[in-house]
Amino acid sequence: MTLAGSNLSYFPGCSLATTAKENNASLNSFLEHFDVRVSEINDWNCCGSSSTHSVNKSLALSLAARNLFLAPENTPMLIACPGCYLRLNQAKMELNESKEKQTAYETLFGKPFQKNIRLLHFFELLVNMRDQGLLKGLDGKLKGLKIAPYYGCMLARPPKMNKEKNHYGLMEKTMASLGGESVRWPFLSTCCGTFLSVSRPEISEKLVNRIMQGAIASGAECIVTACAMCHLNLEIRCRPENRIPVFHFSELLSLALQKNGSKEWFKRHLINPEALMEKRGLVPCSTL
Repeated sequence: MTLAGSNLSYFPGCSLATTAKENNASLNSFLEHFDVRVSEINDWNCCGSSSTHSVNKSLALSLAARNLFLAPENTPMLIACPGCYLRLNQAKMELNESKEKQTAYETLFGKPFQKNIRLLHFFELLVNMRDQGLLKGLDGKLKGLKIAPYYGCMLARPPKMNKEKNHYGLMEKTMASLGGESVRWPFLSTCCGTFLSVSRPEISEKLVNRIMQGAIASGAECIVTACAMCHLNLEIRCRPENRIPVFHFSELLSLALQKNGSKEWFKRHLINPEALMEKRGLVPCSTL
């Protein structure tokens, strides 16, 4: 697909609409720079996430399916959250495999199901942008920043979806092309505890601090996340002695563009990254 001037529908998901508004803002800022236009799906709802899928599979399917039926026809749907991407993809697969379920939801929502709707993860979009040469000219902008790339576990597909792309290695390649240095470390896809952070915080805290200690031991100056939920957990469940700045991937992409990063994004961080940003010459704008 040709990206410059293209139009995509956009499913932000709950995290990017609430606790990770800076992730949403930096993603949109980055795409606007390249004239990739996104339109948020009207009246979207929670994808069901891990919690619903754990206790009520029927409700979980209904929540994800409704978003698929809300999507505009013949328009790829961009999704940034790995968890949302997984849930909506699973719903699409389940409806395509069951004519009975497909018919039931078509009756419920009063419109035909888009069997071939394209669900586009932000990482796949970024690969397309890179292949079309849109990222040229940004070399060296991250000035040797030492990064621990953290994908989390949601990009690791369940066996039923093992043919789906997981995009491991994309952050390392992209950060390297922008002048960053990705460290080698063993926790890039270790679970952060996800929603156990609410129901069993002691479990999430143990997982998170193991991850943070690993990043520090690797020599990283910061962690870069692919998932907004992971970002939140790393910040809120981290003990003081293990604190290291955590960035959303989209924030560093926008900072690499220069004049495309807003100070307001970083005020929302619970671990202040400003000293590191100043050290590396990553200066955001006062407003955007």
